[in-house]
Amino acid sequence: MIKLEKLFEDIDTINKIKTKLPYLFNVAEIENSRACKIGMEVGTARERIIVALLIWKFGEKTVETQIPTTTPEVDVKVFNQPISIKTITGLGGIKVIWTVDAQKAREFVDNYSPIYDMLIVQIKWDMSKGDLEKGIHPGGLFLIPTTVQKKVLDKLGKENYLTLPKMGTNPRGVEISREGLNTLLQDKDTKCIKIIWKHTKIDYNPYKRWVDYWKEEI
Repeated sequence: MIKLEKLFEDIDTINKIKTKLPYLFNVAEIENSRACKIGMEVGTARERIIVALLIWKFGEKTVETQIPTTTPEVDVKVFNQPISIKTITGLGGIKVIWTVDAQKAREFVDNYSPIYDMLIVQIKWDMSKGDLEKGIHPGGLFLIPTTVQKKVLDKLGKENYLTLPKMGTNPRGVEISREGLNTLLQDKDTKCIKIIWKHTKIDYNPYKRWVDYWKEEI
């Protein structure tokens, strides 16, 4: 945990994250869009961008990316420390388990206890100048330690911290509630790099690199 905090302490790293992350996430959206609609696979692309950030900062030897599927909440290990990576737009839901089984979801909530630190990227594209001047949080990169998650869970209780899928709907899993997420992000022990998320015009063709590969001689 202490080593991961270096992301949030080094001024050069902070400035690079503030500058590059909106651009890279914009590229990820272009790569994973069709007919101006962003596909769900953009989440995987965003996760890879964050993992690449960790590799750049801490080195390939200290970042483990080949995580067994038996630990679905772990996306990467840094210095052998398991980390869960979540990216959300606005106050969108953060899934803690994906399941279509209502009984399994209920059992998960009954037995739930946070065990992994979380890196959360909260995206708020193109906020108005007025909202920013009002002090509305622009989103950014957050590090939420397990201790903070447990503290908020104890404060709110499981029924308020987690949201079960509604009966009669197509359930996709258990989420951290909006109240739970807000409380996590605002906790004094949560680390944060504020990011102004602005779309910029990018001259980027998602097919170009594949076309270039086809042009190469065997």
